[in-house]
Amino acid sequence: MPYNKRLQEFDCSLYRQDVQVPIATKPQVVVIGGGFAGMACVRGLRRSNVEIKLIDRRNFHLFQPLLYQVASGGLSPANIAAPLRSIFRRQKNVQVLMGNVVGFDVPNRKVLLEDSASIPFDYLVVAAGSHHHYFGRDAEWEPLAPGLKTIEDATEIRRRILTAFEAAELTDDCELRKALLTFVIVGGGPTGVEMAGAICELARQTMKHDFRAIDPALARVILVENSKLVLERYHESLSHAAARDLKTLGAEVWNETRLLEMAKDHVIVKKSGQELRIDTHTVIWAAGVQGSKLGKLLSDALGDPMLLDRGGRVTVDSQCSLVSQPNIFVAGDLAAFSTADGKTLPGVAPVAIQQGEFLGKFLAKTVAGSRPSKSFQYWDKGNMATIGRSHAVVESGNIRLTGKLAWLAWLFIHVLYLARFENRILVLFQWFWNYATRNRTARLITQTENQEPPRRRFS
Repeated sequence: MPYNKRLQEFDCSLYRQDVQVPIATKPQVVVIGGGFAGMACVRGLRRSNVEIKLIDRRNFHLFQPLLYQVASGGLSPANIAAPLRSIFRRQKNVQVLMGNVVGFDVPNRKVLLEDSASIPFDYLVVAAGSHHHYFGRDAEWEPLAPGLKTIEDATEIRRRILTAFEAAELTDDCELRKALLTFVIVGGGPTGVEMAGAICELARQTMKHDFRAIDPALARVILVENSKLVLERYHESLSHAAARDLKTLGAEVWNETRLLEMAKDHVIVKKSGQELRIDTHTVIWAAGVQGSKLGKLLSDALGDPMLLDRGGRVTVDSQCSLVSQPNIFVAGDLAAFSTADGKTLPGVAPVAIQQGEFLGKFLAKTVAGSRPSKSFQYWDKGNMATIGRSHAVVESGNIRLTGKLAWLAWLFIHVLYLARFENRILVLFQWFWNYATRNRTARLITQTENQEPPRRRFS
C-alpha cells in the first residue's frame, strides 16, 4: 500500500481514542505563564470544576533564582527546569499549550495567539513575568551586557565568561589579557551579588590549576552599584556583611557608581564625581527589570495607557484583578500591587507564589458560587542571598543571619521550592559534589558566539 494512502487511513490513530473533545460547559480559566505565579494558581484549581488552559512560550517551568549557578557552571539547565506537561500530567483539568500570545480580545473574552489562533476564557490570569530594562538604552546595551532571566541568558553569560579565560590564555598582549580577565557586573541586588561571588569562586578556586599561560586568580570582578549599599532592600548590617564577604572573595565593590556608557571593549562609569574607563569584554546586567510586554498588549486592548506604571507593570486592585475587568487578573512580576502603606510589592518569587496561591483559591471559590471578598495579603517571610561558598545573608523579621548558617538556610529553602523531586535530588547531589571538590562540572561552552573577543595569538 502506498505510504500516503496508509497515512490517510491511519490519520485518526494520531489522536487518543479515550479522550472526547469537550464542549465548553465548564468555566474556562486561561493562565498565561508557567512561572511561579502561574503554576501556583493552576495547582490551586486542581479540585475545581473548571477547564484550565496553561499557555507559555516555553514547554518548561524555570527556577530563576538558580540561573546564576547555570551562568557560572555550577549547575546544568536541566537541573533547574522541569517540563510543564510532566508537572501537570496528573491534574486532569489542565491542558498545557505552548504558544506565543500576541494580543487580547477583551470584549469577546479571547486570548490571541500567533497564526490567528485564539483561546476563549471566562477568567484570565496573566502571569508573564518581567524582562531586562536598560533604562532607554536597550538597543545599544542589551547585546553588550546580557541579563539573567532565561536559560539562554545563563548559557550565553557562561559562554562569555569561559571564552574570556580561553582568549586570555591565547594572547601575549598584556593589556588585552587584563581586559579579558576583567568582569563587570552592573547592579548590586541579589542577582548581581550572587553573580559576582560565583565568578570570584570560579576564577580563584575552580579554575586555578586549569591554565598554563594565565593565573585565573588575577581576574578582576567589579560590582557597580548606584546606591550607597549592595542589597539595598536588606538591613544595613546585612548589606555591609555581603560587601565584606564579596571583598573577601576578591571582588571590588564600587558603590555610588553610575554606568554612563558601554562599548564592546570598555565601560565608562562615574564614581566620586569622576568619569572612569574600565577595559573589559564581559559585562553582566543585573540592574533593572520591567514588566513583560504582555502588560502593554493588555493595556492597548483595554485602551487604558494609565494601566501601566513606570516599570511597565499592570496596576491591580486588592484582589489582583483589573478594576475595569474583574474577571482578568495579573500576578507575579507583572503585577503592580500596592500595599496599605502605599509601597509596591517587589517582583520576587515569594510574592509571585503567594499571589498565585491566592488566585487559585479565589477562583475556586468564585466558580463554586461564593465570590470571596478577601483581599490578598502578602506574608513577607524575609529575604536571602548567597555570596559564595559558606557565605550568605538571611533576613526574616527580626532574625538576621550571616555566614555558614545563613548559607545552609539558603540551600534548604531553594531546594524545597524546586518543582520536582527529581530536580531536588540532582541539585543536592551536584551541590554536595561542588562543595567537596570545589569543582563546577557544567563549565561548557555550548553556544556559537556572535562576536568573538579579540585575540592576539602568539607570533
